[in-house]
Amino acid sequence: MAERPAKKIKSFKDLQIWRKGIRLVEDVYTATKTFPKEETYGLTSQLRRSAVSIPSNISEGFARLHNREYRQFLYVSLGSCAELTTQVIIATGLEYIGSREAHVLLGSIEEISKMTMGLIKKLNPNA
Repeated sequence: MAERPAKKIKSFKDLQIWRKGIRLVEDVYTATKTFPKEETYGLTSQLRRSAVSIPSNISEGFARLHNREYRQFLYVSLGSCAELTTQVIIATGLEYIGSREAHVLLGSIEEISKMTMGLIKKLNPNA
């Protein structure tokens, strides 16, 4: 069986990691819809901002001219993954998110984190 040629990446929208990040944002928004009203400017906002930061930094880094800058934005995205993980754990402990939903969110975050580290390594000329 012949291998399919790799698709040329012309835009950040072609990146699987970016698409998974967008899906994670949608899942976080869905999960936080039922949070208590008093969390609107607290944990709800923090979870959403962390989630949005992940694909945002991937796309912003992609637009940079140098791999070094791109890597820096990917590291910020990786930090947002860690931040979001912590916030999901807190929301689960407060029983704002069920354990099953938390498991799905944490799995997505872990997958994106691994993909981000892989991309960082690929962009690193010393690797």
